[in-house]
Amino acid sequence: MDDERPDVLTIGRLAHRTGLSVRTLRFWSDEGAVPPVARSAGGYRLYDAGSVARVELVRTLRELGLGLDEVCRVLSGRTTVAEVADAHVAALDAQIRSLKVSRAVLSTVATRGSTAEETALMNRLARLSAAERKQVVDEFKEEVFGGLDVEPGVRDRLRAYGVDLPDDPNAEQVDAWIELAELVRDSGFRVRLRAWMELNTPAPGQGRPPGASIWWARQVVQTVAAARERGVAPEGPEVAGMLSELFKDADRAAVLRSLEAGIEAGAERYRTLVARVRGQVASPDATEELEWLRRALRTMADRA
Repeated sequence: MDDERPDVLTIGRLAHRTGLSVRTLRFWSDEGAVPPVARSAGGYRLYDAGSVARVELVRTLRELGLGLDEVCRVLSGRTTVAEVADAHVAALDAQIRSLKVSRAVLSTVATRGSTAEETALMNRLARLSAAERKQVVDEFKEEVFGGLDVEPGVRDRLRAYGVDLPDDPNAEQVDAWIELAELVRDSGFRVRLRAWMELNTPAPGQGRPPGASIWWARQVVQTVAAARERGVAPEGPEVAGMLSELFKDADRAAVLRSLEAGIEAGAERYRTLVARVRGQVASPDATEELEWLRRALRTMADRA
């Protein structure tokens, strides 16, 4: 009989040669991935050495994640392995991004001890499409920066201040985006940040407002940090000279107004989150230094 010839394999012998089950091989055969080369007189499927190689190829493609229909298209020549692989790379990339988002959301939930409602909100924010994220940020920028009476170049920089997740964000970036999205959607935060911007944005033809140096020049924060490290108290005798060096003859009341507006708005937290979303190395959070400076300026104002 044909099925007893050494060059012909029954489905049982093919299963033994390949280490696969007869059931799997029969299914692949029925789907056209490993068709028999002949039939025995009794109607049984027969295979040959080429069938063994074909089974190994099918197994390899299946282990790489290809569906059986895709495998059949490759084997029939209707597409190439390279074309199918390229499509699967794109699909896997999308799956990996989705898993990263899920991990970041779960990590944030675990850290915050979030409720079910908060978890649902964070998940929605993290999974916004690129267009939806852009809309959130554009609405925020228009409300905070729109209509400011500033030089055209400054206005362009403000409007171009993009805040969006990259195509392949890491967990820290997703976590920062969740918090930032919650922040910029807060109408109270928008009002407070707008008020701070109005105090600190130079108008056309004018110099920088007195308080702007606190935010636009990090040396102010660095000077305060050094003073705190030396143990200087905001009410101490050294403070008067330090403030004179920092602000010269600037209007101290204007400086204090700007400082308090920024602290109340949460401008420092906003700056840190933007840097994290962008994948940039942010300067250390300076909230404690700014609070120290506020106490120092208030002390000097009370003594005046």
